[in-house]
Amino acid sequence: MSNPRIDRRAFLGRSALAGGTVAATLAAPHVARAQGQTTTWRVQTSWPGGIGLTTFKDWCGSIKEKTGGELEFTPFGANDVVGDFQLFDAVKNGVLEAVNPFTIYAQGIIPAAVFLTSYPLGLRNPHEFDTFYYGLGGLEIARDLYAAQGMYFVGPIQHDANIIHSKVPIRSIDDFRDRKMRLPGGMVAEVFQALGAKTTVLPGSEIFPALEKGTIDVADYTGPAVNYALGFSQVTKYISMGPPGFMSLYQPVDLMDLTVGMNAWNALSDQMKRFVEMETHVYSDMHHAAIQKANQEAWKKFEADGTEVTRLTQDDVALMTEVAVPIWFNWANKDKDAARVFKIQLDYMQSGSLGYVEPDLLEGLELTNL
Repeated sequence: MSNPRIDRRAFLGRSALAGGTVAATLAAPHVARAQGQTTTWRVQTSWPGGIGLTTFKDWCGSIKEKTGGELEFTPFGANDVVGDFQLFDAVKNGVLEAVNPFTIYAQGIIPAAVFLTSYPLGLRNPHEFDTFYYGLGGLEIARDLYAAQGMYFVGPIQHDANIIHSKVPIRSIDDFRDRKMRLPGGMVAEVFQALGAKTTVLPGSEIFPALEKGTIDVADYTGPAVNYALGFSQVTKYISMGPPGFMSLYQPVDLMDLTVGMNAWNALSDQMKRFVEMETHVYSDMHHAAIQKANQEAWKKFEADGTEVTRLTQDDVALMTEVAVPIWFNWANKDKDAARVFKIQLDYMQSGSLGYVEPDLLEGLELTNL
């Protein structure tokens, strides 16, 4: 079996920047056999707007040239074909060939998915999740779990932290008490419920009207660039952040992914499958960097609009970690695959590399489902 790291370096050395030259080398034999036919995938993202959607559409628009016409992606934004919470049904039923969702949305059909993306005070930097997926076996586990649902998990896609917008200042974790707060559900919601928040689950496209109407007064979503484009500064006055160097108190990393219906995936040649896997690496890097760049301009815009940024403290991080750790274990013990994924990450967080979890935080807790 070939070494994927070596393959990736060889591929990247001649791929995304070279564009058409690579496409001719990569796809010419298949194009010849297909007599010029193009396989077209309808791909819907969870991005409702902003730099996230723009970057997604630009990437989709590059695929046909890169493959010499063998494969083409037709992009759709959030809700263009189906709602965010119907994405997986759509890809399994062939309404869409592929989706680019926030990975947390898979938790309804794959309980272990709560650990395939960021969770409160877990892995805290993008490279830590890349290590989990590409170094510690996470990718193979994810693909097995998705295959059981008739889908192929191509790979994770990095984008940004999740930050909190509010109509009232949040200066400590005590200020979440009794606040009506939008969250994506799962462990994140349980942590804030433990802090006294009244949580509700909404897709990203419904956050602005809910804030505008007062249905909620606090909302978590993605990073500053996307959230500014969605108009959050028009309906909130404050942004709550973690301490310096810790962009989000509870979720400094968030993940999306590329998921493909198994029938669409199996219809590709082996060479084209390899291309899509490697191109997902390229897109993850490009996507993350584009959003981080856009964030720098967004901060200036929020400031001009009069938005106040408040920062919580390292003490708040420690307190929220104490709240979060038992909730991690509760979710891991619901499902044997969740426990298996979590154990890999827990060992990593306890290791000398990270040290996020001290032994005293684990007293009285155990994994019962391994």
